[in-house]
Amino acid sequence: MPPRLRPTRLEYVVDGVRLRAQLSAAALDAVGDEAEQRRRALDILKQALFRGRMIAKERLENGAGGIETARLLSGVTDEVVTALYDFTTVHVFRARNPTEGERLALLAVGGYGRGALAPFSDLDLLFLRPYKQTAHTESVIEYMLYALWDLGFKVGHASRTVEECLKLSREDYTIRTSILEARQLTGDTALAEELLRRFRAEVVKGTAAQFVAAKLKERDIRQERAGASRYMVEPNVKEGKGGLRDLNTLFWIAQYLHPVSHVDGFVQLDMFDRREVASFIRAFDFLWAVRSHLHFATGRPEERLTFDLQPEIARRMGYGDRGDAPAVERFMRRYFLIAKEVGALTRVFAAKLEAEQIKQEPKGLSRLIPGRGKPRRKKLDPGFHEEGGRLNIDGPQVFEADPINLLRLFRLADQRDLDLHPDAFTAASRGAGMIGARIRRDPEAAKVFLDILAHGRNPQRTLSMMNEADVLGRFIPEWGRIVAQMQFNMYHSYTVDEHTLRAVGVIADIAAGQFAEDHPLSTSIMPLIDDREALFLAMLLHDTGKGGAGGQEKAGARAARQACERLGLNRKRIEMVAWLVEHHLVMSDYAQKRDVSDPRTVADFARIVETPERLRLLLVLTVADIRAVGPGVWNGWKGQLMRELYGATEAVFRGGRGSDAAAAIRRYHENAAYDARVRLIAADPAAAEWVQAMEDVYFSAFPDPEILVHGALARRAAVAGGAAAEAQVRPDLNAAEVVVAAPDRKRLFVDLAAAVTAAGANIVGARVYTSRQGQAIDIFYVQDATGQAFGASAPAQLRRLAQSLEAAAREELPRSEPRKVTDFGRAAAFTITPTVMLDNEASEVSTVIEASGRDRPGLLVALARNIADAGLSILSAHIDGYGERAVDAFYVTEPDGGKLTDPKRMAALKAALAASLEEVEAAAPRPRANLQRARASVAR
Repeated sequence: MPPRLRPTRLEYVVDGVRLRAQLSAAALDAVGDEAEQRRRALDILKQALFRGRMIAKERLENGAGGIETARLLSGVTDEVVTALYDFTTVHVFRARNPTEGERLALLAVGGYGRGALAPFSDLDLLFLRPYKQTAHTESVIEYMLYALWDLGFKVGHASRTVEECLKLSREDYTIRTSILEARQLTGDTALAEELLRRFRAEVVKGTAAQFVAAKLKERDIRQERAGASRYMVEPNVKEGKGGLRDLNTLFWIAQYLHPVSHVDGFVQLDMFDRREVASFIRAFDFLWAVRSHLHFATGRPEERLTFDLQPEIARRMGYGDRGDAPAVERFMRRYFLIAKEVGALTRVFAAKLEAEQIKQEPKGLSRLIPGRGKPRRKKLDPGFHEEGGRLNIDGPQVFEADPINLLRLFRLADQRDLDLHPDAFTAASRGAGMIGARIRRDPEAAKVFLDILAHGRNPQRTLSMMNEADVLGRFIPEWGRIVAQMQFNMYHSYTVDEHTLRAVGVIADIAAGQFAEDHPLSTSIMPLIDDREALFLAMLLHDTGKGGAGGQEKAGARAARQACERLGLNRKRIEMVAWLVEHHLVMSDYAQKRDVSDPRTVADFARIVETPERLRLLLVLTVADIRAVGPGVWNGWKGQLMRELYGATEAVFRGGRGSDAAAAIRRYHENAAYDARVRLIAADPAAAEWVQAMEDVYFSAFPDPEILVHGALARRAAVAGGAAAEAQVRPDLNAAEVVVAAPDRKRLFVDLAAAVTAAGANIVGARVYTSRQGQAIDIFYVQDATGQAFGASAPAQLRRLAQSLEAAAREELPRSEPRKVTDFGRAAAFTITPTVMLDNEASEVSTVIEASGRDRPGLLVALARNIADAGLSILSAHIDGYGERAVDAFYVTEPDGGKLTDPKRMAALKAALAASLEEVEAAAPRPRANLQRARASVAR
C-alpha cells in the first residue's frame, strides 16, 4: 500500500483571502451589470472548487486517508460557500444598516456539518433567521441556492428561525440529528450560538434514551432496505450494514451523550479504550477512502461497490494480485473484515451504553428502549449468569481459567436462547487468542463445538456470533482462512463464510421440518440420516478449499480431514465428511447439466455415490448449498431436477449397483414403459397409437395425465396444419411449461427456441422426444427476466407465446440472426473463458455437448443453430446459469440415431460453438475502459 502522506494545509489548496479578493475585483470590474458580476463570480468559484477537488483526488490516489480526504473536500467547500455568501451579502444584496429581521446565519448540517464530504455528497445547509423571513434574507438565500446549483452542488436546504428549528427537532429525529451536527459557516454568530445552546438545553437534555431508541430503529429499517447482511458481495458503503452509516449512528449517539466537534473527539470519551478508538478511526478512514474513490471513479454520488467498480477501486487503493488471490478479492476481503470490525464496535458500544443505563433488557442493540435501574442477575453455569435477558460472564478470568469456556459460552447461549451481553462478547473476542493447539485437540472442546453445530437450537445464529468474535476461526483454523473471503462472480450474493453459515442454517431448518413443500423429500429423508454430525461438519467445511492447491474440491477434502482429525472423529466419519466435501458439487452438476432419463447419467452418478446414506446426505447438502447462494437462486425447477435424480438413483440401489447400474436403469424404464402403456391405453384407447410409438424413457419422465395431454396435442396437430402448442404455469417448477407437437424436421428446436427468446422468455430446461412415426414433442420450461414463471401475472402473454411456437413449428415466422448484445451491465466486470466439450462416454445413445461462456439473451439459440448446421438432432437441452456464466448441455445424435464420432466433424462443431461463445466475449467491454470515460467526465 502507498505510504500515508502528511495532511494538506487548506490554504495551499484554496486561499480564502485571495478568493474573496478575486470576487471583489470581479464585482467592481462589472459594476452595474449584475449578470456579468454573477458570471465572473461563478467562474472564479468553479475554478477554486475544481482545483480543490483535483488536489484531493490526487492526494487520495497517492495514499492519503479517507478522513483526510473528506475533511479536505469539506474545507474546500467551506471556502467556496462562505466566499459566495460574502459576495452575495456585500456586492449583490448588501444591507448597510441591517435590521434585526435581516440577521442571517449560515450553518452546515448533517454530514457536511460533521466536516466530512465525499466528492459528490449532497450539501446540507441551514439558513437561520431570527424570526419571519424578510425580502432581504429571501433574496440572499435564493441567490445563493441558484449559484450553488450552477456550481454543480446538490443542495439540501432549509430556512428556519431558532424556534422553528427547536420545534421541528423535537418532533422529527432526522431534523434533530442534522442539528446535532450543526456547524456555523458564516453570518451572525450570536444567532448560531443561540440555536446550539438552546438545542442542547431544550431538546437534548433528558432525552438520551429516546434518541438512542429512535436512531437504532432507524438503523434497522435502513439495513433491511439496503441488505440485512454486512457480507453481501456488492455492499452499499454508505447505507449497508457494517458501512459508514453504522459508524455515524454510533457517533451520533456518542455526540448526544458527550458533545464533541469532530471524529477525533471520539478519542476523548471515557467510554472507550484506546484499542476501540483506534478501531473506530481505522474503519472510518478506510470506508471514507472507499467512498471517495467510488465518487471520483464514477463521477457521481455512487455508494454501491458493484462488481464492475470493485477491480478499479482495488487498483486505486493499491491492491495487487498475490499468488492465487486476485487484487479485487484481496481488497474486498479487507472491506468485509472492516465491516466485521464495525459490527464488533457496535456490540462494544452497546456495553458502554448499558453501563450508563441508557437501555434495559434488550436482546440486541436494535431493541434499545428507555429504562432505568440495574438489570437483575440470574446465576447459570459456573462463571456465567443471565443479565438483563442476555448471557454474561462473571469476568474475563472465566476464560483465563479454562479457555474451553470460550466455546461453552456460545453453547449456553444457544441452549438458553439468549443473546450475548456485549461485555461477554467483547471479552470473548479479546480472549479468542487463548484457543491454541491444545484446546483444538481437547475432546471436551470438540464435544461442546459439535453440540453447537449439529445439535444446537439455532446453529446459524450461534456460529455467526462465534465468527464475529473470532472464536470459530481460532478453533477451526481451516474456517479462519475463508472468513470475509469473497468470490468475485455474480452467482454468489455473500462472502464464503456468510454463505456457509446460511447453508448450515438451511440444514437446521430442514431438520426442523421447514421447506417441506419445496425441498425434495425433506420430511422423509432427514429422519433416515444416521450421522447428523458428519452432515453439519461437511456443510461447515465444504468451501474451505477455495483457492487451495489442486482445486476447491480436493483442497477442501484435505482441509476437512485435518479439521476432523483434530476434533478426534473416528476414521469412518472423517472419510464421510471428506467425501461429502470433495463431491458437494456432483449432484448439482448431474441434475442440472445431464439428462436424468439417460441410463448412463444415473449409472455414472450412482457409481460415484455408492451408498444410499451418501445419496441422502448429498441431497440435503446440495439443496442447502444452493439455497444459501442468494435470494431467488433456489426454485421449484431445481427441486424437481433433484427429485428426479434422487428417485432414479435410489431405484438403481434397489435393483443393482456398480456395473449393473445401467442395466438396472434400463429395466426400470422398460418396466415403467410397459406398465404405463397398459394403463394409458385402458384410460384412453384413442391414445394407443401415440403410446405405442414413443420410446421407453419418455414414460419415466412424465406422469400419465401429462402423457395423455401430449397424445391429444399430437392428434390435434395432425389436423391443425401440422403443429399445435399448449402452455401453462407450473408453480411447482417455478416455470411455465410450453409443449409443442409437430412433425420432426431439421432446425425445429432452433426455430422454437428462437421464438421463445423473441418473446422475452428465458429457457431453463428443454426436452425433446420423437415418436417412431417422426412426430416430435418439444417441452420448454421458461421463466421471465425476474426468475418467475413466464406469464404468471399475464396469461395473455403465455397464450401469445404458444401461438408463436405453433407458427415457428410451421416455419411461418421469419428467421433472423440473433441480436448483437452490447450492454452487458455489471457482467462486463468479468472475463469469461469460453469452453466447449464433446463427450461420447456420458451417454449410451447420444453425444453430450457442454458449452460454457458469458450468459446473454439468445445464447441457447446461437449454440443450437451451430448444432443444427452440423446436421445433428437435439434430444434434450439443459440450461444452467452461474451469475455471469451460462453452462448449456445438449444431448445430440446423428440423423441415423447414432453418436457423432467423426473426428473432423467433431473438431469443426467444437470450433463453431467456441466461435459463438468467443464472439460475445470479445464484444464485452472491459471495466477499465468504462471508468476512463467516467474519469474524463469528472475532469470536465
